Amino acid sequence: MKYILVTGGVISGIGKGIIASSIGTILKSCGLHVTAIKIDPYINIDAGTFSPYEHGEVFVLNDGGEVDLDLGNYERFLDISLYKDNNITTGKIYQHVINKERHGDYLGKTVQVVPHITDAVQEWVMNQAKVPVDDDKKEPQICVIELGGTIGDIEGMPFVEAFRQFQFKAKRENFCNIHVSLVPQPNATGEQKTKPTQNSVRALRGLGLSPDLIVCRSAKPIEMAVKEKISMFCHVEPEQVIFIHDVSSTYRVPILLEEQGIIKYFKQRLNLPIDDQPSDLLMKWKKMACRYERLLKVCSIALVGKYTKLSDCYASVFKALEHSALAINYKLDLMYIDSTELERSMEAENSVKYHQAWHKLCKADGILVPGGFGIRGTEGKLQAISWARAKKKPFLGVCLGMQLAVVEFARNCLNWEDANSTEFDPDTKNPVVIDMPEHNPGDMGGTMRLGKRRTVFKTENSVLRKLYGDEMFVEERHRHRYEVNPELTHCFEEKGLKFVGHDTEGNRMEIIELENHPYFVGVQFHPEFSSRPMKPSPPYLGLLLAATGTLNAYLQRGCKLSP
Repeated sequence: MKYILVTGGVISGIGKGIIASSIGTILKSCGLHVTAIKIDPYINIDAGTFSPYEHGEVFVLNDGGEVDLDLGNYERFLDISLYKDNNITTGKIYQHVINKERHGDYLGKTVQVVPHITDAVQEWVMNQAKVPVDDDKKEPQICVIELGGTIGDIEGMPFVEAFRQFQFKAKRENFCNIHVSLVPQPNATGEQKTKPTQNSVRALRGLGLSPDLIVCRSAKPIEMAVKEKISMFCHVEPEQVIFIHDVSSTYRVPILLEEQGIIKYFKQRLNLPIDDQPSDLLMKWKKMACRYERLLKVCSIALVGKYTKLSDCYASVFKALEHSALAINYKLDLMYIDSTELERSMEAENSVKYHQAWHKLCKADGILVPGGFGIRGTEGKLQAISWARAKKKPFLGVCLGMQLAVVEFARNCLNWEDANSTEFDPDTKNPVVIDMPEHNPGDMGGTMRLGKRRTVFKTENSVLRKLYGDEMFVEERHRHRYEVNPELTHCFEEKGLKFVGHDTEGNRMEIIELENHPYFVGVQFHPEFSSRPMKPSPPYLGLLLAATGTLNAYLQRGCKLSP
């Protein structure tokens, strides 16, 4: 097993996740089996109870793990299926060690950070690195490990120490450290500065790790003189300094790395049994990146949510839309609309914001209402759904978006004026969305209906079934506490809102479709988590096809994309 540790310096959010994913993609293109581990030094057990404004979206895995969004990058880039133990947190490690201490495994010993915590980290990494993540179930040969945060953070120290020890346990030919740093360019001088990188590498060396590659992030391409300066002051060869400037799309990053000789370097440094040239997989990435940059036709989608100030809050939704737009040769114009700005109260409070939000919504080709929690902004989402239904605008509701579509239909088509979800109004007379019987209102972490579950189509006359290739069932990932009230579904079906998919027992409503509408679809699951650059998610693809007016032609071709 070969281990590649990716650390970061100067600032967080520098792009370690994309670089780690890109390195994995390059090595996979050379015919190797690659897995990935993300280490988050926070004390939370998992990402499940975070606000999206803390660390971006919560990504859900097949096994129900609620993890950091970087695991979504790994899955999309490498086309693999990871597990919750591929995300290590300080909380998980300490819980594991404390449980062993209570069990008596350390009887007679003082339990300390060194060696007990550091040993637990190494043991976890070695065990998880062997778990197959590809469809062929073969054991990985390479494990890419991303250490979250920046070098010098107090919470990350036990992990750095663990890998200082681990480099000797694994042996030099099996362990490689890549350090990602920032090369800023102040506007005042326009000069690219190397001092932050020098200090960051010095701090890393002081903790016992020496970088084999230094990946320098910058806004603009870095000059050769800067490369030579970093090489000299950071004690590495010039070919060990890699530049990654801001690019038009993340699909370009693996290509930039490959162009700078990273395959040849890994082959020599880790004694890898590979050719110097990548296979067809990286050629596909090159073609995809070139195609992305040449797109001319534009499709605009309005994303109506409440976490719109940070794009990472809907990272997987954005990627799923982008994959679908690319598949049909359209450039995506994603307009984020804060749902509170669509509400009547906003008109009185700030009429400019109110009218700007409605202007965005009205000019969009399609409307998407993603998942979420809490009552804030729900009335604005209901307004957007009502407009999409009445004006026959293509609409996709995901998780809460589907539940609100049911609430909107009940209020405006069934005339149940107080229809609501018990999440927002526990005393409503028409509870069209209810909490699930097994939901535990005590502990919040990990108590939802999580992970991959089967949805069975109950009719052949379904747009989504056709988009999924006329399968009898689909398996997608879930993350919810509430569900459509199964006792009231017949009232909706009589008026044209069809529940075309349900769980294997037939009790839980999973998919809705509205009759006599170009595309009005809601799904209880989160299809965005399964979307891949070369395999777009069918519900999102359907939305883009409907928004560009090509859905019927696509269905008539037997769900084949035009060349």
